[in-house]
Amino acid sequence: MFSGFYNAGIFAYQTLLQLVAPFNPKARQWVDGRRNWAGNLAKQLVQNTHPVAWFHAASLGEFEQGRPVIEAFRVQYPNYKILLTFFSPSGYEVRKDYDGADYVVYLPADTPSNARQFVHLVNPKIALFIKYEFWYNYLRELKTANIPIVSFSAIFRPQQLFFKPWGQFYQNMLGCFDHILVQNQESVDLLKSINIENVTLAGDTRFDRVAQVVNTKKTIKIAELFKNNKPLLIVGSAWQNDMDVLIPFLNAFTNPLKVIIAPHEIHDDEIELWRNQLVKPSVRFSQATETTVALANILIIDNVGLLSSLYQYGEFAYIGGAFKQGLHNILEAATFGMPIFFGPHYDKFQEAVDLVNEGAAFPISNVTELTLAFTKQYRDSTKAIQISSEYVQRNIGATAKVMDVIQNLLLTERI
Repeated sequence: MFSGFYNAGIFAYQTLLQLVAPFNPKARQWVDGRRNWAGNLAKQLVQNTHPVAWFHAASLGEFEQGRPVIEAFRVQYPNYKILLTFFSPSGYEVRKDYDGADYVVYLPADTPSNARQFVHLVNPKIALFIKYEFWYNYLRELKTANIPIVSFSAIFRPQQLFFKPWGQFYQNMLGCFDHILVQNQESVDLLKSINIENVTLAGDTRFDRVAQVVNTKKTIKIAELFKNNKPLLIVGSAWQNDMDVLIPFLNAFTNPLKVIIAPHEIHDDEIELWRNQLVKPSVRFSQATETTVALANILIIDNVGLLSSLYQYGEFAYIGGAFKQGLHNILEAATFGMPIFFGPHYDKFQEAVDLVNEGAAFPISNVTELTLAFTKQYRDSTKAIQISSEYVQRNIGATAKVMDVIQNLLLTERI
C-alpha cells in the first residue's frame, strides 16, 4: 500500500515540475536534463566492456562530500568505469564535465519502470549513495539484481521517518543496503534501534575532501594584493539574510579590516545593491586591478571556483545560509584555522555543533551579537585558530573506511 502512495507522490512531483518548467529555470533544467534519458545513456554505454561503479549524489554538496571516495575508487579500481548521477541541477550543471567520472547524468525519477530500465542498462557491480537519497524503486531493483549497495557519510536523526512507529516502509529501504557508513554514534544507535546492524561509524568524508583542498589550493594574486597584510574576514556563500546583518556590522566596525564577500549565487543587481549599502569602498573581483584593490576595503567575488582557495588568506570567516537556507560548508574555513561565524540555525550540521561546543564557532542572530562575538575574536583568536584546525585533522580518515567496505563487498562472491 505504501509503495502505491510513494509512486503516486513521485508521479505528482514530476508532473508539478513539468508544469512549472516554462516559468522556472531550475525546474526546466530538471525536466530537460531527463528528456530521452534512456536513449542517451544507452548511447554512452554501448561500447563499454568494463565493470561499472555507480555513485549517486543529490546535489553539489553531496558530490564534494563523496569526491574523495570517487577518486580513491578510481585509483584502486582502474579497470572500472564510474557513473555519477545527480538529482539536482545545481549539482549536475556544475559538475557535468567532472573528469573523475566516465559518465555524468541526471538520475531519472524514481518510478518503477525508470528504475528497472536504469539498473538493466547500467548493470553496476556496486552502487554507492552519498549521505542522503533513499529511492525506493532503485533500491528494490538493485537488491533484486543482487548488486551490493552502500551508503556513506550518512547521518540520521530521531525525527526522521525511519524511526517513527509507522516507518516500516522507510525502514525497509534501509534494509536494502549491504552496508551503511555513518558520521556519528547517534546514527549508529538509531539504526540499531530498528535492527539495522550492518553499520560502521566511519565519520564524514568531507574532512578528507577539505584536506585535499588545502594541498591543492590556488594562489590568487588579487586576493594577496587586496589583503596587504591586514586582518581579513572571508564571507562565504552569503545570502541576503546574512548581508542584512553583515552590512550594518561592517559599516560600524572601525578597526582595520579587509573583507572578501563571496555570494552564494552571483546576481549583478544584488551585488550592486550590497555595494551601494556598504559605506566603505568596494570592488568586484572581475573589475579588480592592482590599483583598485589597494584602494578598496571590500572585495566582492563575482565568479565561481575561488572560495575554497580564498580561505587561506583569512583570519576570520563568516559562512552564510544559517538564517534560512541551510548552513553552507564551514570545514573549508576550519581547515585553515580561524574563528567561524554563522547564523542561528545550525543544529542539523554536526561539525557546526561540535565547533560551537569546542569554542571555535560562534552563532549569531543579529548585528549586536555579531559585533560582540567578532570583536572578542578580533582581539584574540588564538584558541579558536587552534581548535578549528585540530578539529579537521583529527576527523580525517573516513575515505579509507569506506574503501575497506567496498573492497570487502567486491571481493565477496554474490550468489
